[in-house]
Amino acid sequence: MREYGRWTSLIAVAVAVAVAVGAGAGAGAGAGAGGTCSASDARAATAIARPRILTQDVIRFYEIYDAADGRPTEEQLQRDYIDSGSEGLHQFAKVRNLSGRTLARALALRPADYSGARRCVAGLDEVRRRLTVALGRLGELYPEAKYPPVTIFIGGDNTGGTTRAAGVLVGLETICRANWLEQNTEDRLVHLIAHEYAHVQQPVAQGDSTGATVLLASEIEGGAEFIAELTSGSVSNTELALWTKGRTRRIETAFVADEYSTDKSNWFYNGPGTPQKPGDLGYWVGYRIVKSYYLHATDKRAALRDIIEVQDAKAFLAKSGWFPGVILP
Repeated sequence: MREYGRWTSLIAVAVAVAVAVGAGAGAGAGAGAGGTCSASDARAATAIARPRILTQDVIRFYEIYDAADGRPTEEQLQRDYIDSGSEGLHQFAKVRNLSGRTLARALALRPADYSGARRCVAGLDEVRRRLTVALGRLGELYPEAKYPPVTIFIGGDNTGGTTRAAGVLVGLETICRANWLEQNTEDRLVHLIAHEYAHVQQPVAQGDSTGATVLLASEIEGGAEFIAELTSGSVSNTELALWTKGRTRRIETAFVADEYSTDKSNWFYNGPGTPQKPGDLGYWVGYRIVKSYYLHATDKRAALRDIIEVQDAKAFLAKSGWFPGVILP
């Protein structure tokens, strides 16, 4: 989906587990994979495991940016920023065609987005504190949680958050202008990264989902939204609850007609939309399906595992108790 951020260092205990975390596996992952760790061992290990929050790319970008009065050259951006960047930035550059040239072009076309991103930098210490609590909560609820690093960088103004082998990747300049999400930028960062971190845990989300049905995609994205709410206090896209008010049954009846289609264009990745015609409605419907599943379950820990590990979209829906327009608290 999307991402944001900037920070400096985590707590000292995170450094002690940096090798395990940097490898993209939380201390609880061994038990989840059928290893020899007991459940209590996994919970104890998860209690101290936290992702590294890597912000050196943001810091270096603004050093270069300020030294050049906001107009760094292609060569400076390539040599001093991208080539000298983190593994996360290198992965992002490879898959999203980020180079000194493309970054310089984005700076020239949308300078306000890059100068404006500083307002997100200012609150990152508090974001880090809150995110540490939220991701700790994830480990309590799901002891098998993995803790790869979060890399926050400045990109080409086209991607907010995504997950790759290097972990969660957050384009700060894109998130800072994403006002269709949570209006408070600090809240926005916390809830969005919590959403992306849920995707890290989902096996289906780590594969090629281009052939997934609308229903499965909704359960994946809705699951990430529900887990973000469960751990950080809110979904990442708070506007959809407002924009769909009074129209839920009609929207979800239309969803049922498309749920087994692999054409997701009416429901996903079609922009923020407007209050009259919201985009990304599959996130909202999926969140409601997943929440219904969780509320109907007697064993909440098992239900959360089902949400994270969903494979059979039809069976999951059948157990959820959801129907178009169902009233949920």
